[in-house]
Amino acid sequence: MAQIKHVGRNGDRKVLVLYREVPGDEHMCLVVYPEILNAAWQDAIQKVVESEVGQQANQLADALHRSLLPDGRAILETLHNERMIKKIRCADVLMTPSTNASVRLDELNKLVNEMNKGAEAMKKMEENEASRGMVDPQVKRAAEAKYKEEQLAKQQAAESRFQSPDTLTAPQDGVLSDRAIAANMLAQAKKMETEATAMISEAARMKKDAERMVPGVNPAEATWTPPEAEAPKRRGRPPKAEAAVTDAAN
Repeated sequence: MAQIKHVGRNGDRKVLVLYREVPGDEHMCLVVYPEILNAAWQDAIQKVVESEVGQQANQLADALHRSLLPDGRAILETLHNERMIKKIRCADVLMTPSTNASVRLDELNKLVNEMNKGAEAMKKMEENEASRGMVDPQVKRAAEAKYKEEQLAKQQAAESRFQSPDTLTAPQDGVLSDRAIAANMLAQAKKMETEATAMISEAARMKKDAERMVPGVNPAEATWTPPEAEAPKRRGRPPKAEAAVTDAAN
């Protein structure tokens, strides 16, 4: 005879176990006594229990929630509204999947929970192993080389921008006004702000790419450090002391 899930006994009374455990009160379960139901309800519920959906459900309540009574009402909701669902101790329920097999519900819950924990641990271990071994070594080395090249190119571009500042064009009389110098400095500051914003956006993108490539990667694991950028040269009018020395030399 095929085994049937969700069926048990509480003393000498048959029970159908809707929830094997009550959240926060795991030594208790929720059941329904078929004998107190009318014949039409008993038949409808028993069909759900024996159905493929009912037998595949981890909790019978999940299958009953999607099933209807002959009058069109949802079974689980109706059982709740009619106060047909009872809360009893798991230790008082003897699960009887077949006529020659039985196990106490609290012992069954312990076994199922341990199996679930083992399955979750195995799945996590497999995912960790896959995350370490999914990337082919050659592909990884190529990605690292490309990353280094991109960083060097960006660094060189940044350095060239700092080392080759825009020059001022003196007017015909050879004298630059303070306003002209200030305007040029402001224009260069705006340009630097734009470039800095672009670099920050690029850094954010690279962080996301790195996290997608290897979740949980730490910057401390880096084996290559990009060269430090040369400090930008000070722009604008030279200090008065420096200007005085220059004039004296000329």
